[in-house]
Amino acid sequence: MNIIERITKGDENISDNKSNLQKITLEKLRANPIPNSKNEIWRQTNKSKFSRFLNYKFSNDFYYPQIPGHSKIENICRIFIGENKKVNLKERNWEIKELDEKEILKFLQQKIFKSDDTKNWSNLLNHFLTDKKNIVGLNISGKEIPHLEIICNSINNFFNSKTLIIKIEEGTSANISQINIGDKNSALSISSYINIGEESVVNHGIISYGKNSSHIISTLNVSQHKHSEYNLGSLQFEYDFGRLEININQVEGNAKTNIKGIQITKNNEQISTYANIAFNGPNGFLDQLNKSLANDRSHSVFEGLIIVPQIAQRTDASQLSRNLLLSNYAKIDTKPQLEIVADDVKCMHGATISQLNEDEVFYMRSRGLTLEQASQLQLRSYYQEIISFLPISKERWDLLALLLKDK
Repeated sequence: MNIIERITKGDENISDNKSNLQKITLEKLRANPIPNSKNEIWRQTNKSKFSRFLNYKFSNDFYYPQIPGHSKIENICRIFIGENKKVNLKERNWEIKELDEKEILKFLQQKIFKSDDTKNWSNLLNHFLTDKKNIVGLNISGKEIPHLEIICNSINNFFNSKTLIIKIEEGTSANISQINIGDKNSALSISSYINIGEESVVNHGIISYGKNSSHIISTLNVSQHKHSEYNLGSLQFEYDFGRLEININQVEGNAKTNIKGIQITKNNEQISTYANIAFNGPNGFLDQLNKSLANDRSHSVFEGLIIVPQIAQRTDASQLSRNLLLSNYAKIDTKPQLEIVADDVKCMHGATISQLNEDEVFYMRSRGLTLEQASQLQLRSYYQEIISFLPISKERWDLLALLLKDK
């Protein structure tokens, strides 16, 4: 495995010209170069696909990707991670400015020092590989902010690594779309951090769209402060190996989190979502829905964990996994979980796995639709609940058409 060999070969020169953060993560990775397959969040990982993810030559180079959306839409601020352009936008009611390099490194070092090395392996790998030109740090404040669209992409035949940090100031409202595009035969690592200030509302969409034999590990780390609201919509498809790790911490309670995500697999793909939601104060709220659709011989995985300690009284949390199996050879593993110590809570979780409704298909065919048209109509309804939750306009990205084309 190309990437791991760089870490484990013991060449002292590998740490030359590295930042303090990279030296710290190198030391941690040498102690734990590969995630332990006995660890719950890595147990279901396809070993051969994971090996291919790590087997590309590494590159920090940048090139502009082919983007399936429409570019000529007003009131959109588009940022490419790795383009190395300065971001400093200010209007009467809002401001988007870059975090300085020292602030970024201090923030990431604190996150690394506090984290569990096994659970945080994906971020450790990312921070060892990512150079400063592929790190974007933003401070966002105000109201009526234009839609922020952040593009992260990989390069054909290479492994690319990028980091995003967003600090949302108190009383801010923002819509952020994060588009991860996998070039064919490539690997992409992206670590994202969002710190949401008090009384702020963030609508966040993560769209991960791959091509032939592309691979991705994307981690999302969110801290929510009092009276904030965080709405996350996620979509993963067309990756041979895809993995989304979601870690959300309501640091003082009294916050609201809504999550709706979907992963779509076909052929022999494996796409996974791992969600860890922690309540560290009272009166927290969570409503999470994760959908999986698996066809052919593919494999979809969802594991969710809600943690409610004694301090998190009056928590109201729900986690639901709804899955659609389109083939006798496809596989879906789902495991929503609750870990509750507090006694004054309202928490629930559940999971369902089903197939396309045969009665509905028969009814639609009796009205003149073909089997293909009837199936697409059901899939349209299944996708729409998630797509409508993404903070992105149809004029910009016709995701439904893209999904139905690539079903």
